[in-house]
Amino acid sequence: MSYISNVLFAVILVLGIGYFAKNVKKLIRNIKLGRDIDVSDNQSQRWENMIRIALGQSKMVRRPVSGVLHVIVYIGFIIINIEVLEIILDGLFGTHRIGLKVLPISVYGFLIGTFEVLACLVLVSVTVFWVRRNVIKLARFMKSEMSGWPKQDGNLILYFEVVLMTLFLVMNATDSQFQSLNSGNVISQFIAPCFEGMPENGLHLIERGAWWLHIIGILIFLNYLYFSKHLHILLAFPNTFYGKLQPKGQMDNLEAVANEVKMMMDPDADPFAAPAEGGEDDIPEKFGASDVQDLNWVQLLNAYTCTECGRCTSECPANLTGKKLSPRKIMMDTRDRLEEVGKNIDANNGEFKGDGKQLLDDYITREELWACTSCNACTEACPVSIDPLSIILDMRRYLVMEQSAAPAELNTMMTNIENNGAPWPYNQMDRLNWKNE
Repeated sequence: MSYISNVLFAVILVLGIGYFAKNVKKLIRNIKLGRDIDVSDNQSQRWENMIRIALGQSKMVRRPVSGVLHVIVYIGFIIINIEVLEIILDGLFGTHRIGLKVLPISVYGFLIGTFEVLACLVLVSVTVFWVRRNVIKLARFMKSEMSGWPKQDGNLILYFEVVLMTLFLVMNATDSQFQSLNSGNVISQFIAPCFEGMPENGLHLIERGAWWLHIIGILIFLNYLYFSKHLHILLAFPNTFYGKLQPKGQMDNLEAVANEVKMMMDPDADPFAAPAEGGEDDIPEKFGASDVQDLNWVQLLNAYTCTECGRCTSECPANLTGKKLSPRKIMMDTRDRLEEVGKNIDANNGEFKGDGKQLLDDYITREELWACTSCNACTEACPVSIDPLSIILDMRRYLVMEQSAAPAELNTMMTNIENNGAPWPYNQMDRLNWKNE
């Protein structure tokens, strides 16, 4: 019977990890649909950002209540899952609490006791998160883009964590051998009395059931990540590593356009000279972006990393004044369109078949794009270094340079700059008249 149990465990483990690996491969494929971009510079600064922001949660705690609670859940969930290693070894080799065979009882008890305390803290934090979402109904969780699946997803992950932490504590509370050690049962000793009077076989059945459900639940949770906003648990690390290092207000320029402007401003420039690096040979096929394939792969990584926490939208001045723009929605729409493109590729033997849709207009409206003030508040607020502004700017660049579809006010301003060297409709000779007033 033990042999069958071990084989069954191995099969479940292989299937769970195999399906996860398959989805990770698909995830990488989708991200690579984006344009290439060189982010190999300043390696030391990138490592520092990843350690400080992703591992150290430095930007999360800027909002103390949600930040501290998130740190508890983050640390608790990661550390508690160290015990999964013991479960895997027990499941494969048919042992029971193999840690007791390789560690002193005091050390083992300290570890499990720490896990139990963290599990209890996670349960408290998750409860507070649920109340904030469903009872208090914080404004940033009530935006239009958070209805339907995004709202369900936010709650489902909380339920997952409650079930997994509860199963862990019940598993310990009903393990007579573990309770008899009187070491490490910091929390479970108070749960154990609930099962007093039950026959030993009954306790063992509950303990085994909790053990199986715990490991199966973790594998389900692992595979659920791909379909959930909680993919950021994994992607926050590469996303912060490849995050923007330039000053927040610095915008990128197209080399081809910059060189054209330099040539116009240089009276000695030869317009018929062979194009230099960044010249005509490097002019992109399309200026800006109208669909996800036009964005770079870091921007697509950003989209998959979005936590949907809404900090960006809650800081956005355009959104606060009632305009349609929501930086969170920009990232969610980009991810949804990327997923749609990925499914199209899967359905057409690895090739994308035009579906008559694109990110611009079908997902993100022009009204949203032009509502942005380019203030970078969203980028500054994001706890995992996502840059919604870069996507907005690329899409606006497409509208202006490919479709000449800028708003009338912007066209007027650009005409004034071209003719007068300033955004205002005054003759260049009159620009300094204010000095005499």
